Amino acid sequence: MSDEVMVREEGVVEIPEFLTVRDLGELLDVSPIDVIKELMSAGVMANINQEIDFETAAIVAEEMGFEPVEKARVAVEEVAEEGPTPLWERFYADEPPADLKPRPPIVTTLGHVDHGKTSLLDAIRQADVAGGEAGGITQHIGAYQVEHDGQTITFIDTPGHEAFTEMRARGAHTTDIAILVVAADDGVMPQTMEAINHARAARVPIVVALNKMDLPTAQPDKAKQELADQGLIPDDWGGDTLCIPVSAKQKTGLGDLLDAILLVTEDSEQIKANPNRPAVGTVLEGRLDRTRGATATVLIQNGTLRIGDDIVAGLSCGRVRQLIDQDGNPVKEAGPSTPVLVLGLSDVPDAGEIFKVVSESCVARDIVAQREEELSAQAPGPIRTFTLDDFASRIKAGRKKELNLIIKTDAQGSINPIVTSLEQLGDEELKVNILHAAPGNIGKSDVNLAIASQAIIIGFNVKPDPAARRLAESEGVDIRTYGIIYQLIDEVDQALKGLLEPTYVKVLVGEAEVRDTFHIPDRGTVAGSYIRKGEARRSARARVVRGGEQLHDGPVSSLKRFAEDVRTVRKGYECGVGLAGFDDFEIGDVIQFYEEREKQLE
Repeated sequence: MSDEVMVREEGVVEIPEFLTVRDLGELLDVSPIDVIKELMSAGVMANINQEIDFETAAIVAEEMGFEPVEKARVAVEEVAEEGPTPLWERFYADEPPADLKPRPPIVTTLGHVDHGKTSLLDAIRQADVAGGEAGGITQHIGAYQVEHDGQTITFIDTPGHEAFTEMRARGAHTTDIAILVVAADDGVMPQTMEAINHARAARVPIVVALNKMDLPTAQPDKAKQELADQGLIPDDWGGDTLCIPVSAKQKTGLGDLLDAILLVTEDSEQIKANPNRPAVGTVLEGRLDRTRGATATVLIQNGTLRIGDDIVAGLSCGRVRQLIDQDGNPVKEAGPSTPVLVLGLSDVPDAGEIFKVVSESCVARDIVAQREEELSAQAPGPIRTFTLDDFASRIKAGRKKELNLIIKTDAQGSINPIVTSLEQLGDEELKVNILHAAPGNIGKSDVNLAIASQAIIIGFNVKPDPAARRLAESEGVDIRTYGIIYQLIDEVDQALKGLLEPTYVKVLVGEAEVRDTFHIPDRGTVAGSYIRKGEARRSARARVVRGGEQLHDGPVSSLKRFAEDVRTVRKGYECGVGLAGFDDFEIGDVIQFYEEREKQLE
């Protein structure tokens, strides 16, 4: 945890303006689960990785016997303006610069359907095999390496930009360079533009492979002009985007493409790793094999993985029993940028999980047990990734300088006026960043891009499709839909100025019927009630309804089962309910328990 968060003196704790539930638990030296319970008691639903503000954290700290003091903002602002720390930087943050050595670049191909992504990868792999550098490919493990001019290049074989962004949305950042495959006879298509925007959002350098140059209908200059219109100006036109003519079918231009990859690698100072440390990296794919058991294809991103290492990946752990390379051969170890198949895991890990080597097997089991406990203790409801209201509040605190937006409209003609108007908002220090703008309904690809980039989705005369809506609700992605342009522009402008106020809705969580009343000295009247819907919550507010007329609306002051104070009582159980400022209960009254929650989706 950051040095900005610390206990200043006995009983006094310094808390920054924003921190995660996990960080607060570490700060108070208690389990994050205890923090979650205290938050629920205070009416706040949050999971272990969710960010909470100082006021909310202070309530928990006081309940646990601390005196909270707000940490000065200056140090926090310097870090927060840069946004989330990239995965590579986290992998290498603690590495001495002298220990970092160049590693093979990791490359992913993106582009429009049928432009030849898979054919190009197959051609590169077959050319490498034909050169006698790798031998026959006996097993496909989702990634492979080729040799060119004495240097190694790692290719990740993914279906395209949607899978690329879904991995990023899960926290994985596996790519150093993106190869944008564009058919010379077809040019820039809608999925090409999407791929460009997804690569830019990931801040990955782009090399263009102008494919199908063997066709008589190829129009490379037309394709280059369309690329230039998207901001990718070819190097032979005076730009800085390497644009390589190739033919996957004829296997021409492949050497030039590999040269371009190595050239971009030389220009980058971040394609390094420390091979002399325990391995850490990303799970590319998990699978249950009938004979081998749980297996995982992993990409080592720092360190070296060896047989006998104890590893943990998400909710799976185990001792590495065997490592298998891309050719199906057993190997004893695998270094940075190397994909290998791992045998010896307890369960199949999810793609995108970060794996790491730990000191011994009991440590791995303890980590998995803790993660399972934290997962089961997470409060229900969506994980709020980032909302327009969040952005407005962080603007007030000086913590956010750029608003990432994804724009989807009903027609191509609507994009330009909306994007032009949005780009005019703010100033040099506070601006809108359009990650992607395209016509069509809001889909899962848009939501995954929003998750990966902490973006907000703006829809104009369009709605999210059912799959996208479900994903957005589960991940807490903010989707705003509008039918009038000026309302869209006005809300974004208000967010940039830090003036946007969140919209709250009342959500019914339970309903009880009063079956008896009790007067308690110094406490007032308690309603003996039966829960007939949902559950009663101590942290909720409650309405008293009699004969269809609301008599009272206020906080719950007490909730008891027999003589014990409780936080919740479920449907089918009896309890005693006390309401602040109300004593006039009658048998037959209905008590409606509700919570005020921020409106997420329209």
